[in-house]
Amino acid sequence: MKLLTVNLGRPTASEHTQGPDGLTGIDKRPADGPVRVCDPGPRGTGGSGLAGDTVCDLRFHGGSDQAVYAFAREELDTWEKELGRTLPNGTFGENLTTVGLPVSTARIGERWRVGGELLLEVTSGRIPCRTFAGHLGEKGWIGRFTREAATGAYLRVIEPGTIRAGDPVAIVHRPDHEVTAALQFRAVTTERGLLPQLLAAGDALHPEALRQAREYAAKHGS
Repeated sequence: MKLLTVNLGRPTASEHTQGPDGLTGIDKRPADGPVRVCDPGPRGTGGSGLAGDTVCDLRFHGGSDQAVYAFAREELDTWEKELGRTLPNGTFGENLTTVGLPVSTARIGERWRVGGELLLEVTSGRIPCRTFAGHLGEKGWIGRFTREAATGAYLRVIEPGTIRAGDPVAIVHRPDHEVTAALQFRAVTTERGLLPQLLAAGDALHPEALRQAREYAAKHGS
């Protein structure tokens, strides 16, 4: 299990984004050298956890609970076959392109040691948005990505560190529950009856998903 690339995005204009000034940082490219990663602070004030990476719309992206986004090269390869086109590392807007690591089926609260310093914790799957769809340029992309539910994973920074392409990734903690990033995604999108199951992940869960799970359980019973 290792990093293939660490990917950074610069502000670029897009007619598809709803962010300020019509800019997005979704077009991410592999970094040439080491990249420092730390907690960016709460959403709305903090952007990406990676130095040199841009988050343009702080209303919905970035912040402590979405400091880093990871996606598996194996899943990019599957989409390459499905779409009939090349998808370089970073195409899905991921900061970390991994190999050998089960990203979408990682458990909420699972912790990864990346390189010798950085410690990350899985918080949620990734909800596709209009900017993502426009960036890919594929018809019906939001629906296709949602049905597949191979979402990659958002992570928070537990211990900061410097990383680079080729660094090993080790799973150093795996919770006892069965709440994965993919299950969390399905629960908040297409299968809301799953929401009470998310409560097993506790405070490791992204706060918005935890709020939804608690409200649903209170209304419908767990």
